[in-house]
Amino acid sequence: MPIASAKSDALFQTLMQTAVDGIIVIDNTGTIQIYNAACERLFGFHSDEVVGQNVKMLMPEPYRAEHDGYIAHHRETGVKRIIGIGRNVSGQRKNGTTFPMYLSVGEGELDGRTIYVGIIHDLTEREHASRRNQELQDELLHVSRLSAMGQMSAALAHELNQPLTAILNYLTATRRTLAAHEDPQTARALGYIDKASQQTTRAGQIIRQLREFVEKRETVRTRQNLNVLVEETIALAFVGAADVGIKVHKQLDASAPPVLIDKIQIGQVLLNLIRNSMEAMQTAPQRELTIETSVADPDFVEFIVSDTGPGLPPEILSRLFQPFVTTKEKGMGIGLSICQTIVESHGGRIWTSGSEGQGARFHVTLPSSRADRPAGD
Repeated sequence: MPIASAKSDALFQTLMQTAVDGIIVIDNTGTIQIYNAACERLFGFHSDEVVGQNVKMLMPEPYRAEHDGYIAHHRETGVKRIIGIGRNVSGQRKNGTTFPMYLSVGEGELDGRTIYVGIIHDLTEREHASRRNQELQDELLHVSRLSAMGQMSAALAHELNQPLTAILNYLTATRRTLAAHEDPQTARALGYIDKASQQTTRAGQIIRQLREFVEKRETVRTRQNLNVLVEETIALAFVGAADVGIKVHKQLDASAPPVLIDKIQIGQVLLNLIRNSMEAMQTAPQRELTIETSVADPDFVEFIVSDTGPGLPPEILSRLFQPFVTTKEKGMGIGLSICQTIVESHGGRIWTSGSEGQGARFHVTLPSSRADRPAGD
């Protein structure tokens, strides 16, 4: 054998054995000619078990039943369905389980025979990551709704307390005024006033009970690496987001100790701050989002979310964390108020710096798990 040919064969064997993706070569009858090491890992079959067999043995239904007909149809008509295109399909392992994969197929000729080269990329981890992101989104949405209920209930109890008290006082004064009259119509009116007073009192009780119910929701706090949470939340924040050309900078302090937190709640805080920044930069000429973590002092870890948006006007800054204060045209103004409630319940603090025209910068400190005092005390 010529030296060049021997080297080519050796190189080919090396490429086949070291390729990360699965590589299968079949002839025009669907018979497997080549099956590399990555395929052995993916499908669980050794090459001796599949070479010379029909490739449909690696397919679940309905692909298995359709494959021979597809090969025959292509051989007779030349019509291609997947060749040169690629698509997401499923493979079947030796143990009968299936896994998602991306299959791209190329057509060629070798020694006068038509061959098809399939490149298989395992999508299992991608689908697991996508599922984890979706589960986290669902949990965040659930917690967000509960937190919003609690915050709105607190705000309603505060805002409605005065008008409800005033209504009750007016009803009491009206009753005293009418009490001097003893005719049947006045007696009927006094009955209506008493019922109105009862319902006014009941309205206040309902609001207070709703607030107490939501505030009593138990949370589960565990030791968490804040840097890992930042990475996960950044990925989540951009799921389903349009390409808005935002450049993300991460400055994560690897020496930061773990924090004792409800991962979902603090994830909600971080997600809310990131998405606020993304929205603020929609029309900004420069769109850069920076997330930093650092050791604030021996007992606290800090994360900072900053952007290059328009910043916050002075008249908003002093009231930013109050309920129903917002810079958004369609916003309710409860997001930052919820964030403050969550952070403070963890024994931390949230505040903002920066000035109008120079972007917004939000700081959050949380007690580290090595702090002497428990979070929230």
